[in-house]
Amino acid sequence: MSRHSPGSRLATLALGPPGNQRMRTSQALLALAVYAVFALLQHAEVLLGLLDLRRANELTAFALTGALGFYLSIRSGLSRRFSRDPSLTLAQGGFALCAVTWCYSITGPARGAVLSILVLVTLFGMFRLSPRQATLLAFAGLSMLGAVMSWRSMTDAARFDPRVELIQFLFAAIVMGASATLSIRLGRLRSRFSQQKDKLEHALEMNRQLASRDALTGLPNRRAMVDLLAREQPWGRPGGGPTTLAILDLDWFKRINDTFGHQTGDQVLRRFAELARIELRAGDVLARWGGEEFLLLMPDTRRESAHAALDRMRVRVAEGGFEGLVQGMAVSFSAGITVCGHDEPYTRALERADQALYQAKNAGRNRIQWA
Repeated sequence: MSRHSPGSRLATLALGPPGNQRMRTSQALLALAVYAVFALLQHAEVLLGLLDLRRANELTAFALTGALGFYLSIRSGLSRRFSRDPSLTLAQGGFALCAVTWCYSITGPARGAVLSILVLVTLFGMFRLSPRQATLLAFAGLSMLGAVMSWRSMTDAARFDPRVELIQFLFAAIVMGASATLSIRLGRLRSRFSQQKDKLEHALEMNRQLASRDALTGLPNRRAMVDLLAREQPWGRPGGGPTTLAILDLDWFKRINDTFGHQTGDQVLRRFAELARIELRAGDVLARWGGEEFLLLMPDTRRESAHAALDRMRVRVAEGGFEGLVQGMAVSFSAGITVCGHDEPYTRALERADQALYQAKNAGRNRIQWA
């Protein structure tokens, strides 16, 4: 069927756009249809002389009006604003119990069949109600049914034989109890599956973080940066400035590791990443490129702005308090920086930045070298 066919448009009008709310609306519409069929059967009883017409009309008006109200509330989205359960499952269940017990109280010899609808009410909420709510609904249903049976047995014993009512109540209790137990078990399974789903989503998110983040510094890792560089090409955006790449390398880092140990070296890397992040501007991306090397991507950044940003970073690192790790320790970095050509592969720009870094190292370190 065409997406814009009359049938499709009618379905959208009745049920809303595709999604979770459409499923909720379809269930409410199904419940309304069940009430309509229920009303037809009642009036068939009227034609057979088993039910009073006035009482049947009163119950039909109550059931259809309530069911229509639930449908409209869910279809309009009103239920999402005023309830934690957009399906209004517990409210619909309570309403259905009122309709069923009312029906039982006015129905003649065929009233035993009404009891089967109690099971339908329990099953309706099986996949949405919590164990506590399912227990509450089953208890309320039996209590209401017991009250109606007692009342009718005392007021009309000729038609509602107390012995028969007791037997029917016991059968209803068995069936309702079994249905409620099944509903409670399904509710617990649903809760367990929901918890497992949350744990799985958390684990997947952790895996994504591990795949794209450097575990030591928390910065994007080399793999994530390579993906980003590939997506950024061609460099530059209409009306924006050029893209600048810089490779940063901590000066004398091998000496730090050899003298103070790798644990101190790791602390230096983490501290450097913290300080460098402070000076990142909106849109800048700093990644750990490998070892003591870091790669800085600065989109829409002209030469003067890029140089100023790196200068601020150098000052921040120089005043970074590394002496708190080892007394008298000072840390600096050298940088090779280049502007990327519009259609230039990022690998070529990286080669230029790397050559500029090599020149900065040879020139005495703690400096920025352009290529």
